[in-house]
Amino acid sequence: MSLPNFSDGNVADLLDSRNIRARHDTDHRLQMHSSLIRRLSLEKELEGHQGCVNAVAWNSDGSLLISGSDDTQINIWNYSGLKLLHSIETGHSANIFCTKFVPETSDELVASGAGDAEVRLFNLSRLDGRSEESAIVPSALFQCHSRRVKKLAVEVGNPNVVWSASEDGTLRQHDFREGTSCPPAGSSRQECRNVLLDLRSGAKKSLADPPKQCLFLKSCDISTTRPHLLLVGGSDAFARLYDRRMLPPSSSCQKKTKPPQCVNYFCPMHLSDRGRSSLHLTHVTFSPNGEEVLLSYSGEHAYLMDLNSAGDDSCTKYSAEDFGKLINLPPLPNRIEMQASCSQKVVQNGSPRRSNISTVLNKCHETVKAAQKSLKEGTNLLYGIDACNEVLDRHGSSIGLDLKYECLCTRAALLLKRKWKNDVYIAIRDCDKARRIDPSSFKAYYHMSESLTQLCKPKEALEYAMLAKSLAPSNPDVTERVENIKEQLAAAEAEKSSKENDKASKSAVRPGRVRSLSDILYRTDVNDASQDGPRFERDDSDYEEEVELDFETSISGDEGNDIESSILRGNLNLRFHRRGDSGRENTHANGSCGSSSPSSHIDHITYQPVAAIDMKQRYVGHCNVGTDIKQASFLGQRGEYIASGSDDGRWFIWEKKTGRLVKVLAGDEAVVNCVQCHPFDCTVATSGIDSTIKIWTAQAQIPSTVGGGVAGPETGDVLRIIERNQNKLSRNREVILPLELLERFRMHEFAEGTLHPFECAQT
Repeated sequence: MSLPNFSDGNVADLLDSRNIRARHDTDHRLQMHSSLIRRLSLEKELEGHQGCVNAVAWNSDGSLLISGSDDTQINIWNYSGLKLLHSIETGHSANIFCTKFVPETSDELVASGAGDAEVRLFNLSRLDGRSEESAIVPSALFQCHSRRVKKLAVEVGNPNVVWSASEDGTLRQHDFREGTSCPPAGSSRQECRNVLLDLRSGAKKSLADPPKQCLFLKSCDISTTRPHLLLVGGSDAFARLYDRRMLPPSSSCQKKTKPPQCVNYFCPMHLSDRGRSSLHLTHVTFSPNGEEVLLSYSGEHAYLMDLNSAGDDSCTKYSAEDFGKLINLPPLPNRIEMQASCSQKVVQNGSPRRSNISTVLNKCHETVKAAQKSLKEGTNLLYGIDACNEVLDRHGSSIGLDLKYECLCTRAALLLKRKWKNDVYIAIRDCDKARRIDPSSFKAYYHMSESLTQLCKPKEALEYAMLAKSLAPSNPDVTERVENIKEQLAAAEAEKSSKENDKASKSAVRPGRVRSLSDILYRTDVNDASQDGPRFERDDSDYEEEVELDFETSISGDEGNDIESSILRGNLNLRFHRRGDSGRENTHANGSCGSSSPSSHIDHITYQPVAAIDMKQRYVGHCNVGTDIKQASFLGQRGEYIASGSDDGRWFIWEKKTGRLVKVLAGDEAVVNCVQCHPFDCTVATSGIDSTIKIWTAQAQIPSTVGGGVAGPETGDVLRIIERNQNKLSRNREVILPLELLERFRMHEFAEGTLHPFECAQT
């Protein structure tokens, strides 16, 4: 099956159009044209670091590239010759995670943030006349964070301020005009008055829950089009948008404060009520035009959201109860009203679209038929789903309701058959849209029933199956599904009764259950759909209801002598008690992160649940479970393509609008973490566990893509690669211990040098 061509057309026609009509965005459209994307290949490896390269960034005009590494060095490279200009010994005592050029300083000022909780500023003009490798005194040194600094942000046109996001739960604003060191001599870091966001009581377990735990910040970004907008993400599922103009003045962190109100929360609906401590963001970023945000999750996919909810179908603002409403059977709109609404949308597109509507509809019909063929044969499911995405996401406003209904049902069925992580939730969304288009057709109800069965919700599944049977009483598949669900319900009821009898007999012998440590620490996602469901879907959640863990950690001093230096050796002492047995809470002596003290608790009674903006596109194929600095980025000035690193040593490129995977490139021996596009050229810099930086340009002799089944030599077995990545996500053994505990392991005071392998290796 061959998918339609890319929407940006022929590059030669685009070039010719410049002579006919002037377009200010022609260069922007050319930068990452599909014809260039298909020719991306490795041009050069930049050698100069001695450890994992955790950060790469271009300067504003693209003439320089800066990189930071586990070797605690900052390297500056020129773009024209791809040569190393300077290598700076920063003085950091732990891995560098982020580095930036400070704007409007003639690229003389650069900043770095590292695992030693420090932010350092360097003036490159002091390197004039020195050797390639130099150790210079930092122009400014900020030591006010108490945990690792994971991301720096700068504002276009502002040479005076750098923002830093740290795992201590604070985002700080460093103004060079106010001083070049922090904390001042004789003061403690708690007295530094540069905390712009205090989120030490800001993490949420679910959308309905009040913020309580420390939000370990992993990423932040400032909009280039509206610099007052600030985006942050960390150790929960929610990205937060703040308006800096509405934030209170910078303060100290001597006392925890209530998290400031954000403008918007961003989170896919199906991730908003997991209650899982390990689900967290690794990267957040604005689109080039500032109208969208891109989120990358650990153990999950990458997701695109609109910045603001404007009532469009592609951008939905939802509340905590909306998922429950999604799987219920509410009153549905009249089909005639839906048809009228759709007709208005088509007319509003104007005559240029109407003149070509017949050709578009014919192509869409052919594409949907090809997808249905994939479904029937059970092969090429990825391409079948991509075909449906092409019709719905590119031409959804131009096609009739009948074709849209068929396409939604076909995509839902393909997703349910593929069973990649969270495919079932996307299928539910499609079924909901389809049943609103045509309430009298059985297909949407049939596929919704299958979706709920995969989510281990047989009662709700039976309701939809019975409704489908009432609409199609002679359909054998529907009848068979009804009988199967009834059998499952009967078997589940019998098993529940047996367990209750068994539990009653055992309780007479001993007061409590004996559970193995592995049972408590891990669970294996045997059935991905059921394990990944929201908390209200996992009724038999014994450990969540009955067991809590207190912990102490002790690390011996000889880890550096281990043969396998990437493995953390130590003792974990656990004490178990049932909830309610003790009102005791873990607190940190320094008052940094962890559970809030009583004085800083949020008032649960007065807390009002908030809403969040749902996804409008999902990008699937890569694997993000091994590191917590993995990026997902927009490519080009128009941001029409999305790229992300992966744990399999490759990096992936998708078409933004349709989510279609178009390119997979091998970029590292182990893991690709960083993907950064040149400001103006079709050039991409990537880095990861290797000590080199890869530069990619459109120089391949033969163009190649993934979509449509056409694969170049480097992506010949791309389907096998993607399947393996999805299996890693689905079978990922999720650590039940809270992220706070894991962070305490990672932040332990290691001897110099022993931290590097642990941070560099896949976690």
